[in-house]
Amino acid sequence: MGVPDTQRPYQLEEDDNDRHHHNINSSPSSGDAELDSQHQTMTTNKKKNKYVVVEDDHDDTAKEELLSVEKLFENQPVPSWRKQLTFRAFFISFVLSILFSVIVMKLNLTTGIIPSLNVSAGLLGFFFVRTWTKFLDRCGLLNQPFTRQENTVIQTCVVASSGIAFSGGFGSYLFGMSERIAQQSKDSSDTKDPGLLWIIGFLFVVSFLGLFSVVPLRKIMIIDFKLTYPSGTATAHLINSFHTPEGVKLAKKQVRELGKFFSFSFLWGFFQWFYTAGDNCGFASFPSLGLKAYQNKFFFDFSATYVGVGMICPHIVNISVLLGGILSWGLMWPLIETRSGDWYDKELSPKDMNGLQGYKVFIAIALILGDGLYNFVKVLSRTLVALQSQLRSKDASGILPVKKHHGSPDVSSELSYDDQRRTQLFLKDQIPAWIAVGGYVVFAAISIATVPHIFPQLKWYHILVIYLFAPTLAFCNAYGCGLTDWSLASTYGKVAIFTIGTWAGSAHGGVLAGLAACGVMMNIVSTASDLTQDFKTGYLTLASPQSMFVSQVVGTAMGCVVSPCVFWLFYKAFSDLGMPESAYPAPYAVVFRNMAILGVEGVKSLPKNCLMLCGIFFGAAIAINVLKDCLGKKRGRFVPLPMAMAIPFYIGSYFAIDMCIGSLIVYLWGRVNKAKADAFVPAVASGLICGDGTWTLPASILALAGVQPPICMKFLSSSQNTRVDAFIAGKAH
Repeated sequence: MGVPDTQRPYQLEEDDNDRHHHNINSSPSSGDAELDSQHQTMTTNKKKNKYVVVEDDHDDTAKEELLSVEKLFENQPVPSWRKQLTFRAFFISFVLSILFSVIVMKLNLTTGIIPSLNVSAGLLGFFFVRTWTKFLDRCGLLNQPFTRQENTVIQTCVVASSGIAFSGGFGSYLFGMSERIAQQSKDSSDTKDPGLLWIIGFLFVVSFLGLFSVVPLRKIMIIDFKLTYPSGTATAHLINSFHTPEGVKLAKKQVRELGKFFSFSFLWGFFQWFYTAGDNCGFASFPSLGLKAYQNKFFFDFSATYVGVGMICPHIVNISVLLGGILSWGLMWPLIETRSGDWYDKELSPKDMNGLQGYKVFIAIALILGDGLYNFVKVLSRTLVALQSQLRSKDASGILPVKKHHGSPDVSSELSYDDQRRTQLFLKDQIPAWIAVGGYVVFAAISIATVPHIFPQLKWYHILVIYLFAPTLAFCNAYGCGLTDWSLASTYGKVAIFTIGTWAGSAHGGVLAGLAACGVMMNIVSTASDLTQDFKTGYLTLASPQSMFVSQVVGTAMGCVVSPCVFWLFYKAFSDLGMPESAYPAPYAVVFRNMAILGVEGVKSLPKNCLMLCGIFFGAAIAINVLKDCLGKKRGRFVPLPMAMAIPFYIGSYFAIDMCIGSLIVYLWGRVNKAKADAFVPAVASGLICGDGTWTLPASILALAGVQPPICMKFLSSSQNTRVDAFIAGKAH
């Protein structure tokens, strides 16, 4: 699913998904006898299902043993695509989509870093349906067993639904339209405040086009080009492992650990709430590194969520965020502050965009744009080169058909048993091309007709041009995601901000038009790459493409309702939502709005010397990426990520300390017992994230009901404490 590019949702997931993949398929260390024994049992069972391919060439016989996943499941019938779409699957998907939408929304509105939640969704979906079916089985009412195909449907539906919480722009372009964010940007002439009904309507008319745009290309992506889609592949391995006897045992242990840390995280959030009766109160404002460090945003805020995020994200992401915080809040901002009176008016508020705040926002934008532009060009060029190469080398001659049943498609005899079976079933259930083309045209027409009524600044011809280019861009994003595991959805959105914003012009609401165009573009390319990832997962778990498509459509529809409702709950419960000192500062709302202003007004909106600094950091972001690629994968993994470094420039690095603590836990756990760490880190991290995220719901309801915490725990310097004591003593007399 997530840093909006910042997040590079898929890049941040890549190492983590690799870790999940190794957890399923690699041998654990001897540190844990029980896990080791379990692994050996799985390996023994798999060896029983090996098959041998013998080739004879000039009396030379070559034998190749292949480990087959599908041999493990050959005695289990594959249900039809309709039977994969069960009521219990969609009911559990709806419940989990609410949970994950709350979690993603909280992450969106705090830092914008959203790790992969695929493991959590797969694990919780497996747990709930297994519990459901076990209960019905004991009552003698079970009609259909729980299959890996149904598990894949749940996974797809939940990720599609919670993905709208990211692509819907609640922490970026959509909230950036509001007057609250505009006032921080000194540009309140072009605004649209959030409204529940128009947000739901907007998402419904723009979120489905990406699904229809890539449906006709599913065979090319998955079968012909054999794109890897690392996140989708890792998710499929996870689901397949859950449905082996040994995998069930491990999954139960993982769920138990997830439950423990879910309870701890939820109760910890509940406990902290009692001490937050005022501003800057509670454990989240504890000056753990001293008051001076606290003033510069360096402190541990006791957030279970970001400790969990740090456990999931690769170490280099966490280190990059911390380095960005040290560079900005530790060096640059204090130095620029000494130039007050020269570079900017000394009397300006620290939050004025013409003062220090302007440097924070625009230098962060320069880093994001530099990193995004480099990776956009790199991934697009790799996509085009690889596509051209595959089209040139594609040769269908010499392919022998395998034995097939009546009505089933031909597949190559050169394929392994697994690939033959998967290809036959993947091609069996076709989605007619007229549905894809017709659906795209119908939704495009509805969108062109309705979106200008929601955003009068965005004209019908702006949307028409976007939709003419959108299928090509959606294909490029989906193809690039299959090669690199990077979704560049927010990069395409930023391109729309600048092109449509400049086209509309400041006199005709260019800022709002650019932000709305960003939403249209992001939703198309994001859902397109998500669906192709799901097709890959379905291909590897024998889930029908038709059930994957229906599940994605249902999940997207859920997200179009659930995500706005969750955002509305936050918006109404926390009156300071989006403010810099709030618990929910929504940093990317300010960043995206100022990108739109920059696109419309040009560099005249920048403070003194800000353009020079932006140019330096824009170039530095590109240079760091070039260095990272030149060093290769082995050494380049130690080079920090500019996009991750940019996040704390605006909001500070307090969350980076939480994330680095999460990294430290993973590192030490791996040193003590690597087998247990590989098996249980994702479950523990998911428990921490889900528990703290779930507490946000009752906290929001309490805030809406006007229930205030009873205690304010605040931390003062000794001199401030003396003055407070004297003031209280004076009042007493």
